Amino acid sequence: MSSQPKRRRTENMSPQKIGTHNGTFHCDEVLACFLLRQLPEYQDAEIIRTRDPAELAKCDVVVDVGGVYDPKKHRYDHHQRTFVDTFHTVCPGKPWVTKLSSAGLVYLHFGRQVLAQITKLEGDDRQLEVLYDKLYENFVEEVDGVDNGISQCEGEARYTVTSTLSARVGHLNPRWNSKNQDTEEGFQKAMALVGGEFLDRLDYFQTSWLPARVVVEDAVKMRNQVDPSGEVVVFSQGGCPWKEHMFTLEKELKVDTPIKFVLYPDQNGQWRVQCVPAGLNTFQNRLSLLEEWRGVRDQALSQLSGIPGCIFVHAGGFIGGNQSKEGALEMARRTLQAAARSPANGSS
Repeated sequence: MSSQPKRRRTENMSPQKIGTHNGTFHCDEVLACFLLRQLPEYQDAEIIRTRDPAELAKCDVVVDVGGVYDPKKHRYDHHQRTFVDTFHTVCPGKPWVTKLSSAGLVYLHFGRQVLAQITKLEGDDRQLEVLYDKLYENFVEEVDGVDNGISQCEGEARYTVTSTLSARVGHLNPRWNSKNQDTEEGFQKAMALVGGEFLDRLDYFQTSWLPARVVVEDAVKMRNQVDPSGEVVVFSQGGCPWKEHMFTLEKELKVDTPIKFVLYPDQNGQWRVQCVPAGLNTFQNRLSLLEEWRGVRDQALSQLSGIPGCIFVHAGGFIGGNQSKEGALEMARRTLQAAARSPANGSS
């Protein structure tokens, strides 16, 4: 979902105006203003910080103030009593149910345009939509949650986190007992801080995270050529962050039998066989390497397993090593065969 500006600026027109509230600033309107300024229509926009309705009425777009959410009029406030929107309620195809702040509202309506402008990806490029989702889930949603006072989880936190982006923006406001209570300088510093982090995160996702997704997707599609079971994938190089992509792509590609092992070369040219975990936030594996191999090394492991070139199997059973790709693959195959004979020897 996107919104087009009401008018495009020409040389004879005065600069566009972005309105937001004055006084203490927060991460959400800071991010909203930064995002808008990434677009050609608003790159030279003047930011008007006021709560005066007459002044806000003169602005081309207003964020985080005014008590109105109306994308047709470019009003993006979330403080009104009637506002309950989430990404999911506005875009039913998206899963996120955190109440939107002004940052989320602006990102929802302008995010694709912003990302296309920065990355130079075409609007119909599939990678643009992947980045759009990723940046919301891993950057903007946090700002929405913090600004709306939504806890990450139920119950009392075990420790305090004071270094979030929202917290660091808050610290740029004047202290309560400072003689100078002018917030303009701090607001500009906050825009630089938030903008820098957004661009850095986007750069990582575009130049590192997305290429990793391509590697994993290719490996998943080739899995049946590695082993008929379809439960082993091979990466041509190590170091690729694969776990998150694996779980996502299994769903997208409708993989019927969950993948159990990944193979990849290490920095020494040897090969690793690593278990796929049961989930992103667990140490439990879908299938661990054989229990009798765990903690055994080198020739003793080769003799025990009957597989040449063995280097080790970790005591936890989640990873092992072999001098060759074929040896690492055989370690995975033997484990799969043992699990088929005795399913109780599965995940651990």
